[in-house]
Amino acid sequence: MNILVLNASPKGKNSTTVHTALYLQALHPAHTFTVLPVGQRIKSYEKDFAPLRQEMEKADLLLFSYPVYTFIAPYQLHRLIELIKADGVDLSGKFASQITTSKHFYDVTAHRYVEENCFDLGMKVVRGLSADMDDLLTEQGQRDARNFFDQLMFSCAHGLFVTPPAKAPRREKGIYQPVLPKTAKTKDKDVVIVTNYAPEDENLQNMIADFRAALPFESRVVNLRQFPFAGGCLGCFGCAVTGKCVYKDGFDEFLRTTIQSADAFVYAFTISDHYTHSSFKCYDDRQFCNGHRTVTHGTPIAYLISGDYRYESNLRMIVEGRSEVGGNYLCGVATDEGDTAAEIQSLADGLTFALEKKLSRPANFYGVGGMKIFRDLIYIMQGMMKADHKFYKEHGIYDFPQKQKKRILQMKLVGALIAIPSVQKKMKGQMNQYIIGPYQKVVEQAGKEA
Repeated sequence: MNILVLNASPKGKNSTTVHTALYLQALHPAHTFTVLPVGQRIKSYEKDFAPLRQEMEKADLLLFSYPVYTFIAPYQLHRLIELIKADGVDLSGKFASQITTSKHFYDVTAHRYVEENCFDLGMKVVRGLSADMDDLLTEQGQRDARNFFDQLMFSCAHGLFVTPPAKAPRREKGIYQPVLPKTAKTKDKDVVIVTNYAPEDENLQNMIADFRAALPFESRVVNLRQFPFAGGCLGCFGCAVTGKCVYKDGFDEFLRTTIQSADAFVYAFTISDHYTHSSFKCYDDRQFCNGHRTVTHGTPIAYLISGDYRYESNLRMIVEGRSEVGGNYLCGVATDEGDTAAEIQSLADGLTFALEKKLSRPANFYGVGGMKIFRDLIYIMQGMMKADHKFYKEHGIYDFPQKQKKRILQMKLVGALIAIPSVQKKMKGQMNQYIIGPYQKVVEQAGKEA
């Protein structure tokens, strides 16, 4: 089989991820492997896509190889998918799979993003391999890689592919026109609207105009397409200690003074390729100059999204997960799928209420699970990720269960007591009452204070 490995890591041959593909290549000389550093060559493919097109046309299997960056794939892979679709190269009927490395922080959304775009191209998708960064260095990790390849070949031979999701029905979408009256503005809050609209994104521009009209605060718009990005995140860890990006385009200063200084964030974009234009992903990834620090914790966020959002389950998970991990109160999402004006007015009202009441909510699984991964990662890497380590210590993020010595001792004592037959008999049918007692006192106290 002719296997084209699309190495989308910006590190090229120094990528951890691509070494899993190279390991499989070494084990299977009967197959023809071609490894292309598409992540490093993305600028050249923007000028001349023909060399890549030729390789893709020859391939039987496209194997996407990339590290997981910020909930999805690196900017370089987003841009590659845009170029593939724009070129129109016919990949229908070809096999597709993927290899990623990460600490399993939202690897599921990254894999689904690639799968969804492969489905768009008419490809036959086989479930990929999501490995830990260090897996290839272990016997188990090597075994997992070998098993993945065996399963990949078996699936291609026997037609065992990932089932494509139902396609969104085509709908005629007219141009939304601003209709909301402009409210009186106050200057006590700073709301920044971060967008990436192109001139043809009329719906999104008009949605932004109506949202600004409905909002009782002054707001400002930052269009990411106008920022002179020198490139996507290189994953070089140059910012790990200093907090300064190796690029000299001024993004880190721009991020901290122009965007993160605001009292609320509104993200506005048009859906394309199951996310949005790659300029937004470049912005996502370059925020790694803040490391894994939740520096905007407590800042409310809202979304204005043009497109079939209701059919983009993976994107909805990313939107919710981003706010949960960041500790941001998600005020809602307004789209142009239904009563757009009413949704925008409600979103503006919701953001205003969140700012006035300083709303927050406890993290759900997306937030708790994501931060536990980061907690353990930074604790291990504290020698290198010094700024993150300092931040995690200062903000009590190192909440390891073994530190809860009093609680552990209590549970041991309870366990020892209920193991005694006489205590078991006495407590029979009363365990729930013992558990619920403290909660009843809280309710009784609230009634007294009301």
